[in-house]
Amino acid sequence: MSAQGNSKQRILFIALSILGVMLILFFGLRALRAFKKFDGHRPPPMAEELQTDVNDIEDWMTIPFISHNYGVPPDILFDALSINGKENHKKSLKQLNDEFYAEQDGYVIETVRATILAHQPPPTPVLPDLPAPPQEP
Repeated sequence: MSAQGNSKQRILFIALSILGVMLILFFGLRALRAFKKFDGHRPPPMAEELQTDVNDIEDWMTIPFISHNYGVPPDILFDALSINGKENHKKSLKQLNDEFYAEQDGYVIETVRATILAHQPPPTPVLPDLPAPPQEP
């Protein structure tokens, strides 16, 4: 009887081991695929890497997203649009335009672009390296 019980335990052990290896492979491959999916994505911009080209703004973006990328407080953008920011901060520019300015196609995106341009600091001029003037004795 102990030989039969030992045999059943051995079969159960082998079956559970195979199941465990299959689960490890399945979830391991899924994790590997997920990590590969993140390859190539840029990190979010840091404070010193703010965007400056307003032509990159698209209608799928939200005001908080644009505010973060361009360094302009969201309150300024909402005030320029005369829209309440607390209720509409999750809506895209297209949704805001459709809801508040349906008769003026592209009004929201153009207003946001103009407001950002007005609040960006002027670019710092880069002076060329000039040779020092010769010193007279």
